[in-house]
Amino acid sequence: MSTISNPNGMWPVMLTPFTESGAVDYSSLERLIHWYEENGADGLFAVCQSSEMFFLSLKERLQIAEFVKKHASIPVIASGHISYDREDQAAELREVAQTGVDAVVLITNRMDCHGNDASAWMDNLKFLLDTMDPSVPLGLYECPHPYKRLLTVEEIRFAAETGRFLFLKDTCCDIEVIERRLQAIRGSRLKLFNANASTLLASMQKGAAGFSGVMANFHPALYAKLLKCWRTQPKLAEKIQAYLSLCSQIERQCYPINAKYHLKEHGILTSVYTRSVDPAKLSPLFQQEVRYMDMLTESFCKSLG
Repeated sequence: MSTISNPNGMWPVMLTPFTESGAVDYSSLERLIHWYEENGADGLFAVCQSSEMFFLSLKERLQIAEFVKKHASIPVIASGHISYDREDQAAELREVAQTGVDAVVLITNRMDCHGNDASAWMDNLKFLLDTMDPSVPLGLYECPHPYKRLLTVEEIRFAAETGRFLFLKDTCCDIEVIERRLQAIRGSRLKLFNANASTLLASMQKGAAGFSGVMANFHPALYAKLLKCWRTQPKLAEKIQAYLSLCSQIERQCYPINAKYHLKEHGILTSVYTRSVDPAKLSPLFQQEVRYMDMLTESFCKSLG
C-alpha cells in the first residue's frame, strides 16, 4: 500500500457501472476512471455509497477496489465495510487494505449501527483501530445510508489526534459546523472534504481541503476549476459556485441513475442499470432534465473560455 500524506482537491465518489444483466461492467469502469482523471480528479473514492456498496458482495467490493487502484494514475481510497457486527467489519476493513488502495475509509454509522449510543461509537472505533495495521492510512465518511451519523467535534478531534486519519468526507451541509470541525483538526494530518456543492466555496475559504461529492459524476471539470481558481480569481470562483449550487439540485432526482444516464449519453457507460434504485424510476422527465443541464453546462463552460 502506498501512502497519501496530504490529500487535497477533487475526489469523486465513484459509480459502479453494471451490465444490463446486473454484473459489474469492468470495461465501463475503466473508461469511467479515465474520465474522472481527464476531468481533473486529484483522487478517487471507490466502493462508497455512490458505488452502491451496500448492494455489492464482499468479493465484488474487493475486486472493484483492486481494479480501480490498478487502472488509476491518481490515489485511490475505498470503503466497503457494511456489516453490523464489529468483528465482521474488522475483517472487511483488513481485506480492503490488502487490495492496495491508498487509504481505507470507515463509515461513521457502522460504529453505532442503531444510532443511540455515543460511548458505544467510540468503543467500536477504538476496537477497529486496534485490529488494523497502524501503518494503513484511514478516512471517515458520514454516509447517509442506512442513516446519517454525523460526528461530534470531540469525535473528530479524537480521530485527528490518533494521527491515523487523513480524509474526512463531511456531509453535514452546514458551514458553521464545518468551520468548527476545521478548527478541531487544524495542525493535524486529517483533511476535510466537503460533499455539499452549495457550501463548497465557503468551506474552502475556511480551510477545507477539497470536494468529494456526487455532483462530480456530472461535471467534475467545473469543480476542478473552482478548486484551482478560488484564491486567485475570487469573482470567477463565485460565478462557478453559483452555477454549481443551482445544478446540484438534480442530485435529488433519482440519483445515481440520472448520473449513469448522463455518463451513458457521453459514451462512458453502456447501461444505466443500478441495484440500489429501480432503473424504471428514471422517467422521461428526469432524462430531459439531465439533457438540459448538460446543454447549459456546455454553454457555461464556453463562457468561461
